[in-house]
Amino acid sequence: MAEPQTEPTTPYDASVFEGPRIRKKREVPDGLWMRCPSCEAMLYRKVVTENLEVCPQCEYHFRVGARARVEQLADPDSFEELFADVAPADPLDFQWAGKTYADRLQKEQAKTGNTEAVLTGVAYVKGRRVALGVMDGDFLMGSMGSVLGEKLTRLIEEATRHKLPLIIVCMSGGARMHEGALSLMQMGKTSAALARFDDAGGLYIAVLADPTTGGTTASFAMLGDITLAEPGALIGFAGARVIANTIKQDLPEGFQRAEFLREKGFVDRIVHRKELRSEIARLIDYLKP
Repeated sequence: MAEPQTEPTTPYDASVFEGPRIRKKREVPDGLWMRCPSCEAMLYRKVVTENLEVCPQCEYHFRVGARARVEQLADPDSFEELFADVAPADPLDFQWAGKTYADRLQKEQAKTGNTEAVLTGVAYVKGRRVALGVMDGDFLMGSMGSVLGEKLTRLIEEATRHKLPLIIVCMSGGARMHEGALSLMQMGKTSAALARFDDAGGLYIAVLADPTTGGTTASFAMLGDITLAEPGALIGFAGARVIANTIKQDLPEGFQRAEFLREKGFVDRIVHRKELRSEIARLIDYLKP
């Protein structure tokens, strides 16, 4: 009797029974991308940094920390910091919600690498030697405390002694409530120093960045011989809602923005960040005695 025929066998191929291959998801490091709050475009962070922290799509000016601002304005390796040893204290032993002002200061110093919400020093801007003060919005929102006022006053006096043009980049949330009246006193102190600087024939260029508000606006920010502002910067004293509720009227469109203040004569020029160094150098050449 003949044996039954069998089908020839083939080697087992497991891939026939496997499902679709799943690629391992590539990990993307955090912080590579950011969204523009103005045009909502997704932006590669490195491109924004190379563009001086300005959106390449809509020209929105992002807020910049003090050290990054110094790098943008000063000639390379020309900034010499002054008064770095002047650090804030806690004169009122201020506490709130179980937190202390002293602890908050330590956190802000660790976060920014600065002792206060302002960097002060001398530098060169396109070869022109200047006294440069840059406020840091990353440090307690650039609020004006007693040490910030002290450092700016010393910078103004340094500019007076050495006959240097004075440049202050203002960026502030106003007075620092943790220091009470000591904070408010800085308005008068800085203004008096600027009056003496003006009597000595000094040139003061104020640069208003977003935001410049409160006691900073009511004192040294608006006392420049020339007042420049970045596009779209918020500039004012009291908040818009407070004003609207006080006067019981609707506010004009764009109220407290740099463009509105230029129309009303409070700002001399609005300058794009990429043009700021050149504009400052040009003004020094035209106006320095």
